[in-house]
Amino acid sequence: MQSLSSTPDPALSIGISILIVLVGLTGFGLWRAFGAKSAQLTDPWDDHDD
Repeated sequence: MQSLSSTPDPALSIGISILIVLVGLTGFGLWRAFGAKSAQLTDPWDDHDD
């Protein structure tokens, strides 16, 4: 039986770290797309007439 004071599983630590990075990058992308400075972004498809 394991006690709570034993070292955590390395795979779990790596998995949680990757999850945190992915959630952070997703949040940053959403903030860039819909945040305060999104009004300054231009649509490249609207800049070119067909």
